Amino acid sequence: MTKKFVYSFNEGNAGMKSLLGGKGANLAEMTNHSINVPGGFTITTEGCNAYRAGNGSYPDGLWDQTLEAIKALETSGKGFGNSDNPLLVSVRSGAAISMPGMMDTILNLGLNSETVEGLAKRSGDCRFALDCYRRLIQMFGDVVLGVPMKLFDELLESKKKEKGCQLDTDLDEIALSELVDEYLQLVKTKTGKDFPSKPREQLDLAIKAVFDSWDNKRAAKYRLLNSIPHDIGTAVNIQSMVFGNIGMNSGTGVAFTRDPSTGEREFFGEYLINAQGEDVVAGIRTPKPINQMEQDMPERFEELKQVYQTLENHYRDIQDFEFTIESGVLFILQTRNGKRTAQAAVKSAVDMVNEGLITKEEAILRMEPAQLDQLLHPMFDPKAERNVIARGLKASPGAASGKVVFDSDRAVLLAEDTDEKVILVRTETSPEDIHGMHVSKGILTARGGMTSHAAVVARGMGKSCVAGCEKINVNENERYFQVNNVKMSNSQTHDIQVKEGDWISIDGSTGEVMLGKLPTIEAKIGGEFDTLMSWADEFRTMNVKANAEVPKEVQIAKDFGAHGIGLARTEHMFFGDDRLPWMQRMVMATDLEERKEALARLLPMQRKDFEDIFTIMDGLPVIIRLLDPPLHEFLPKEEEDIQELAKTLGMDAQNIQDTIDQLKEFNPMLGFRGCRLGVVYPEINEMQARAIFEAGLNVLEKGIKPVIQIEVPLVGKVNEFTMIKEIVDKVATELNVSGKLDYQVGTMIEVPRAALTADTIAREADFLSFGTNDLTQMTCGFSRDDSAKFLGRYVKEGIYATGPFQSIDKEGVGYLMRICVEKARSVKPDIEIGICGEHGGDPESVKFCHHLGLNDVSCSPFRVPIARLAAAQAALEQSI
Repeated sequence: MTKKFVYSFNEGNAGMKSLLGGKGANLAEMTNHSINVPGGFTITTEGCNAYRAGNGSYPDGLWDQTLEAIKALETSGKGFGNSDNPLLVSVRSGAAISMPGMMDTILNLGLNSETVEGLAKRSGDCRFALDCYRRLIQMFGDVVLGVPMKLFDELLESKKKEKGCQLDTDLDEIALSELVDEYLQLVKTKTGKDFPSKPREQLDLAIKAVFDSWDNKRAAKYRLLNSIPHDIGTAVNIQSMVFGNIGMNSGTGVAFTRDPSTGEREFFGEYLINAQGEDVVAGIRTPKPINQMEQDMPERFEELKQVYQTLENHYRDIQDFEFTIESGVLFILQTRNGKRTAQAAVKSAVDMVNEGLITKEEAILRMEPAQLDQLLHPMFDPKAERNVIARGLKASPGAASGKVVFDSDRAVLLAEDTDEKVILVRTETSPEDIHGMHVSKGILTARGGMTSHAAVVARGMGKSCVAGCEKINVNENERYFQVNNVKMSNSQTHDIQVKEGDWISIDGSTGEVMLGKLPTIEAKIGGEFDTLMSWADEFRTMNVKANAEVPKEVQIAKDFGAHGIGLARTEHMFFGDDRLPWMQRMVMATDLEERKEALARLLPMQRKDFEDIFTIMDGLPVIIRLLDPPLHEFLPKEEEDIQELAKTLGMDAQNIQDTIDQLKEFNPMLGFRGCRLGVVYPEINEMQARAIFEAGLNVLEKGIKPVIQIEVPLVGKVNEFTMIKEIVDKVATELNVSGKLDYQVGTMIEVPRAALTADTIAREADFLSFGTNDLTQMTCGFSRDDSAKFLGRYVKEGIYATGPFQSIDKEGVGYLMRICVEKARSVKPDIEIGICGEHGGDPESVKFCHHLGLNDVSCSPFRVPIARLAAAQAALEQSI
């Protein structure tokens, strides 16, 4: 039997997303629940993948099934290609995972010089028919034939100027007829062929174009940014056209069941009268707020409110849906779970639990852990002076400052090659801007609304966005934008021109555009965020700690819910202005006495550092890593700095240079560092152990309870560990800490040999902690500093799904970790095992650690909430 590639909307349901795509599955679901959806059918993702595998040829049966489905849509006397009563269709993409705007759509398919006359007669509106025809030529010409949309826009703008019209809706049928002819001539000039006139040929080319758009540059980039598999393909949805551009009792819009920026429970959206859907989404005209429909079309507004309540209650999540009103009749064109900001995600999840719509478990599982990052970073200082030059729509919240750029390629060049912070300024964005939006700190557009491409994508990326800022006049060719009649602080008005490279600041929470770079302050969180985190803590079984040693960062970590410090890097404490000279003197020492003298000066400074950490983390564990990096890192590299150090230390500059040369290594990451320093220079670890225990005793007298864990870095052989542990125990005995302080001595697992011999090490160690940065380097043979040159290509080619320094390589590094855990617990079942590399803040890595049975993960302070949520999700997913 021929495989089934085509499903009508009444054959599917919401559970068929992998086959019908999200859009197709939801259209079927709504059809089956009696929501007024235009008739149509879906070509499956399997059809797309078979087409791609066949190098652009349909699999057997797909085209015949498509034609049969088209025939089934030919009701009420309409026919596809019928010149008297034409059936027109839309052709839209729809992957299983939402990719808004990344693939292609074509409307009004089936029009030609004959059927446009039939449409005019049937509708009694020649202008409407010509408007549909010019839209088809424009979309089809761009998407299928490769004629740039910009060229069509230029003809449209020229025609409006010629006729003295401000909006495209002001063009009469004579002007539109002329424009159609100009569009057709443009296509012929650019392609060397006439515009396809046969409806079946249009349909064939349109389906292939949508299939091909799965592999276009912007879609591939979006999948890469959002970890969407490249092999799932897209479905194609073919629907009978309904027309929002047929008159003043028609219109189109996009609505959300809750505010996607704030999460507030209010009907949110935008619409345009006498327009088609792309006018709203593409930002071609700035639409009206949805609540204004209550005055323009009160009956349809009430009907729309009923639909939004029905959809949210059915899907139990924020819905983003598109609608068209044709001659007073409401149609729903699609629905999907709405893209939302982190603030909206948190608030809506908590509110829906309180409303009884979802459970706590569902609230936790629907959150994107990485999205919380948006809530944890700085905002503009409210005390700072704001030189506001324009205001637009509050499309996506957040504070962003950067240098102005006017095209996406330029944004990538500046952001990636020169590490500049940039704000992308466009008249309106399109899906082709995805790469520029990704690297920009914020997005500013002159046109478009709250549901425009810029707004939707920015919210999904967590980028600040001000859209529809109509006061700015963007000249992308000359690379500047101008704002006229700006009222300055002296009450005078001026015309202001902002050129590429000038600094501006945008506030997506207020819609303000400001000159210059504004100062920021730390974010403040609470309310629903704290509630959600408390629920996460109810379900997670792993503790979440922080990598921090500076008191400010330690306090931030505790405020964000860290259950202790999982990695305090003592080397970071030696780089202060008052410490570095003594550290350098210690490195330059020529004998033991000189080295001990320098260490004696450093001891009280280290002791004070540990006292501060123990005080903040009162009663919570603190893992302190002994000195790890190569000693040459504390010495200068430039000649000028060497001369300055010679003066400071009262040494000969040549002696310093000789020491630097002596300490140079071909591969310092595998050289004289970590526990090897303590083996050769035990006095270093002795000083550090003394500082730790003295600090513990000092805070103990003040009523603070220190929980001390001392970590030995870069152990490969158990003998290395036991040598350092003996030094620590010896200092503890000398200070008589027994009965006063409890402490443990453990090691980092960074060297593959340590993982493979973990049973031997676990017999001696009190705890283990994976240092996955170094473990990844040594297991994969990648230098973390140099691999950036090629790892991006490796991910793009599918060699690695994600960068191994970004997310744990489960097959390689992860397998070593599994061996380590099994071996360690075979001899010491209750040994505490954690992870302290930056992988500890990566949601997928956190979930992997949960499945390995680790006790805790540790990450940077600002990623603690992310790890808490990911740990809760891992526990819930395992229990399902």
